[in-house]
Amino acid sequence: MENRILQFPKLLWGNARRSLRWLVPGLGVKRWFLLILIGTTLIGVGLAIVILDIYRTAPDTWWLPALSTASLRFIARPLRALIFGGLGVMLILFGILGVNRSLLKPFIRPGHPVVDALTLHRRRERGPRIVVIGGGHGLATLLRGLKEYTHSITAVVTVADDGGSSGRLRREMGILPPGDIRNCLAALSNDEALLTQLFQYRFANGQDGLEGHSFGNLFISALAEITGSFEEAVAESGRVLSVHGRVLPATLHDVRLVADIMLPNLVNEVRIEGESQIPGASGEVRRVWLEPNNPPGFPQALRAILSADLIVIGPGSLYTSILPNLLVPDIAQAIRASRGLKIYVCNVATQPGETHNYTCGDHVRALEEHTGGGLFDLIVANNECGGTLPEYSQWVTVEDELQDDYLVYSRDLVDKDFPWRHDSNKLAQSLMDLLEERTGPLVESV
Repeated sequence: MENRILQFPKLLWGNARRSLRWLVPGLGVKRWFLLILIGTTLIGVGLAIVILDIYRTAPDTWWLPALSTASLRFIARPLRALIFGGLGVMLILFGILGVNRSLLKPFIRPGHPVVDALTLHRRRERGPRIVVIGGGHGLATLLRGLKEYTHSITAVVTVADDGGSSGRLRREMGILPPGDIRNCLAALSNDEALLTQLFQYRFANGQDGLEGHSFGNLFISALAEITGSFEEAVAESGRVLSVHGRVLPATLHDVRLVADIMLPNLVNEVRIEGESQIPGASGEVRRVWLEPNNPPGFPQALRAILSADLIVIGPGSLYTSILPNLLVPDIAQAIRASRGLKIYVCNVATQPGETHNYTCGDHVRALEEHTGGGLFDLIVANNECGGTLPEYSQWVTVEDELQDDYLVYSRDLVDKDFPWRHDSNKLAQSLMDLLEERTGPLVESV
């Protein structure tokens, strides 16, 4: 009993602090609190006039002393006003909180107070405009981290994929490959539970006609048939997954990725057609390009790039995820013309069949040779090489001479469970720090 009495002031103070969080700037609720307070005050003034009239005009009956006691007339007026005013504010706040809980209960997850959900929503709503360019699992990893900071995210993804479920749908239905778009939509989804798992579900072997297909790819393909527009199908899929942000193709043209590769023990280069075939050639990639050449960029993607506060290129497979976007001339020109901060995120580890034995400088030189350079202001690279990589992969290291020519920001960015991948939270935090500081330290040693 004594412990409960001692804990009561702490409990009261905790409840008061939680209630006062509704008054934090930026939530957009104080104006309505003020309107309610003014209305309540006017009602109180009207009621006070009636009570005063009763005091002054009513005959002396038995209930007047009781009314006098209830109105605390034996206390000084300033203190009386403070007591009644405080009680009124507490009752109003308690009532508003109760109404909010009742109305928003179907939309708030258990254990997440309304004020926390509103604070997070407002912070993300006012977040910076960010465009990320790439494809594959690297881009999805980055999006999972960035969605914690802003709702204004646009992912520009490659449409050169011709393997797996996406390649089959592309050949059989004549639509753009939905695989990378599906992964990005799932990464941006606010509901990482059943619906997102369903969207990513891949039918097992043995199911005739469906084996190898993912439900999300089929869903997007069906919507494209219904709406008559691939981009509209992607937008509707985003609404189904409660996505804040957009996923846009780099181009709406049906393009193929072609590469000249130097194979071991051969003097001449070999030409490989198809994004899915390039990594399997197990040679040194000399050059990649799109066919047909010079496809026009998707206008919405170009507008997003031009208005972005931050443009992030990568991470992802250098030749089959990043470069297919940058080989669309309009995309590269829009990046150069944008006034936003432009960052290239180098991969943590090399990829067999594409970047074997590559350093960070090799990645950068490959980008510049294919695009003409001038696409980024800063390189972000990992400097933690303590984990175990898969066979035939090596750590991507930053050469000392690279820092003589480029601004390089290095720090621990690896996922401890999968050291060959970026940690989404570490990478997103680093990018947001760089965007906020812009002139902060460019090299960090850990």
